[in-house]
Amino acid sequence: MDLLEISKKNSKKNAPLYIKVLSLFSVVRGYNVLLIVIAQYLASLFIFSPEKSLRHVLLDLNLYFIVLATMCVIASGYIINNFYDFEADKINKPIKSKIDAIVSQKIKLRIYFFLNFLGVCFGFLVSFRAALFFSVYIFLIWFYSHKLKKYPLTGLFSAATLAILPFFAIFVYYKNFSEIIFTHAAFLFFILLIRELIKDLEKIKGDFTQNYQTIPVKYGEKFTKILITILSGLTLNPIYFLLKFPEIGGMKYYFYLSIITLLFFVILLWMSTSKRNYVALHLIIKFLIVTGVASLSLIDYSIIIEKLLLK
Repeated sequence: MDLLEISKKNSKKNAPLYIKVLSLFSVVRGYNVLLIVIAQYLASLFIFSPEKSLRHVLLDLNLYFIVLATMCVIASGYIINNFYDFEADKINKPIKSKIDAIVSQKIKLRIYFFLNFLGVCFGFLVSFRAALFFSVYIFLIWFYSHKLKKYPLTGLFSAATLAILPFFAIFVYYKNFSEIIFTHAAFLFFILLIRELIKDLEKIKGDFTQNYQTIPVKYGEKFTKILITILSGLTLNPIYFLLKFPEIGGMKYYFYLSIITLLFFVILLWMSTSKRNYVALHLIIKFLIVTGVASLSLIDYSIIIEKLLLK
């Protein structure tokens, strides 16, 4: 019996505990949170502090608390976003919305405030500035979910910016201001902008119903496709410059793959006319993001050996 069948047969009160836990995992998108944690550690190891040993990075308590704070505030962000999108998701994601509804809105809000409290506390264990950063981040996620996402440009850019901010915390912690980091950030930012536009195309029906003035709703699908095509072309610029850095090592193969994938993606984009098509395109962008995280370990093979040997 799957979660959807259980959600139909059980009320919110009498659903088994493990079902409620799985429902909450769906709400906070635990798979995304786990991916961000892995990305933060890999970025710390191979980009932000390549000179430090594996043991030093993994046993760094400050980094550990930053990652825990990130987990808490991102999970809480998904909860508040789910709260405000509840009606739209009934149209855009009917199956997921039924699974998410197993846990009541009241319980979700309690968990939301608790996770925010934990996130700020973990920040305080690092420094006052870290606690302030996560406090501001919590506010920005709430403001995005409550207001910004309903408008075309603010919704688009704020979503991409909020997705990249967790890495900014690591960036500031290590005080590594090298050119290659900013170029990596530019590449990721363009990919996230593309992802947000594809998500908006995917959810156009529900967003229209709820009067969310996203770019597809306000300017139409054709304009959105043109914008995505332009962004895909702009993404090639940071790839070009990153390929010039010898430090990226084996990650160059990921960027070659990205070029081919983006070309294939744009061709499919102009052939797409249905929600199913846009879901498939969204999966392609997710593939780029996940493989990008995994490929961080390929930046320099010698660094991996050194990190395993250094104490």
